[in-house]
Amino acid sequence: MNTFIFDRFHAIGVIPVLEIDSAAHAVPTAEALSAGGLPIAEVTLRTEAGLDSIRNIARSLPDTLVGAGTVVNLKQAQEARDAGAQFLVSPGMAEDVVLWAQKNTIPILAGAVTPTEIMRGLNLGLTLFKFFPSETMGGLKAIQAVSDPFPQVRFIPTGGVRFENLADYLRMEKVHAVGGSWMAKRSLIAEGRFDEIRRLAEEARRLVETQRQSLE
Repeated sequence: MNTFIFDRFHAIGVIPVLEIDSAAHAVPTAEALSAGGLPIAEVTLRTEAGLDSIRNIARSLPDTLVGAGTVVNLKQAQEARDAGAQFLVSPGMAEDVVLWAQKNTIPILAGAVTPTEIMRGLNLGLTLFKFFPSETMGGLKAIQAVSDPFPQVRFIPTGGVRFENLADYLRMEKVHAVGGSWMAKRSLIAEGRFDEIRRLAEEARRLVETQRQSLE
């Protein structure tokens, strides 16, 4: 599978996870995130506007990496790909979705929080996993413990990750990048507070750069 998009995940450091109620807000939100240094958007399929939001971003912002989140079945995977999603994110290990994504050469980030799920993913050829919901499942301590038997595995924790604990996550070797919604909360998007979204994206991006420099 092409690893370019996974490399971009690491380079950017933070993947905004978006719940969008009106597709009209999709492009302004993605523009604000990009202006703040986060040219990436994981648009969840939890709302009716999800697919249209992906479509609008893919058509209008070719420099923004847009993907579909909360993909739980093949129908959603196919619809997301057709809408222009460049990657898929699933909260769990949906093996049929993983196999379909691999056959259609679209990167997929599948969820795994237990050794059994990780082993299932490894048997499918995966080494990068979503760890969700991270803080509820034990956060960094859980990631370290569950990944010790699997040195080749890396995670993108999502769920409870926020600006206040972002640096802690970024310092961990097993963390490839993080996902979060704090810089573009559903309410901020719905209220059209795009300047605030840009400011929060800038804040997150600066922290990523500072943390990465400290580790060099």
